[in-house]
Amino acid sequence: MGQVLHDAVRVERQGAVVTLTIDHPPANAVNGDVVNGLAEGLASAEADDTCRALVITGNGPKFFSAGADITGFGAGADAIGKATDLTLLFEASRLPVIAAVNGIAFGGGCELTLACDIRIAARTARFGQPEIKLGIIPGWGGTQRLPRLIGTARAAELLLTGDPVDADRALAIGLVAEVVDPDELPAAAKRWGELLASRAPLALAATKRAMRAGAQLPIAEALKAERSEFIALFSTEDAQEGIAAFMQKRPPDWKGR
Repeated sequence: MGQVLHDAVRVERQGAVVTLTIDHPPANAVNGDVVNGLAEGLASAEADDTCRALVITGNGPKFFSAGADITGFGAGADAIGKATDLTLLFEASRLPVIAAVNGIAFGGGCELTLACDIRIAARTARFGQPEIKLGIIPGWGGTQRLPRLIGTARAAELLLTGDPVDADRALAIGLVAEVVDPDELPAAAKRWGELLASRAPLALAATKRAMRAGAQLPIAEALKAERSEFIALFSTEDAQEGIAAFMQKRPPDWKGR
C-alpha cells in the first residue's frame, strides 16, 4: 500500500512512474482534501529527480470524479481559485501527466483531465460538462481548455448542451488518446507512464513549455518560443547523450541535465 494524502488521494510508485488515485467515496467528488492531496502528490513527485511521469486516476470501477463536492469545498472564489491553480500546476509540471479515466468524469472531474497531457479511458468512461443544466458554467477551465483541445464546434456541443459523451465518442473527437477495456486500464496507464518516463526529461519539460506558450501567441512569436527551447536544449548533457546514443545504436541514458 502506498501513502495516503489528506485522506483522499493514494500515492503509489512503480519504477519512475507515480500514480495518484482519487479515493473520496462514493463518487470521488473533488473537495479541498482532494485538491490538496493532488497538489501535494504532484509537488512530491516533481521534487524527486528519479520520478519521470505521473498518472492520475480514480478509485473504483464507476467514477474518476463526478465533479466538485460543493458541500465539502464550496463554490466561492477562493475554492475555485485553488482548483484552478491545481490545473495550472499540472500543465506547468516538468512531468508528463496522464489521466487514466476509469469511469465518469463530469464537471470539475472532467476539467482535471483537460489539464493533463495525455488522457486514456476505460470503455465505460464518460466525459461531460453538465454545468449548463444547473444554470452555471464550468469554473476550472472547461470553457477554455475544451475548445483548445477538440475545437470550438465540438466543445460547444458539450458545453452548451451539457450532455456527456462516451469513451468511443471522446476518442473520435480527439479528447482521449486511447480507449481500453476497463480491466486493461491499469496496464495501459503503466504502459503510457513507462513510455513517457523513458523519454528525455528536459526535452519533455521543454516541449510542454513550448506548447503552452505557443497556444497563446501568434505563429511567428510561437516559433520564436520553440526556437529558444530548441537552442537551450543543445547545451545539455542529455542532448549530447541522445545524439551519441543514436549514432552508437544504443538506448540513451538520460540524466536530466
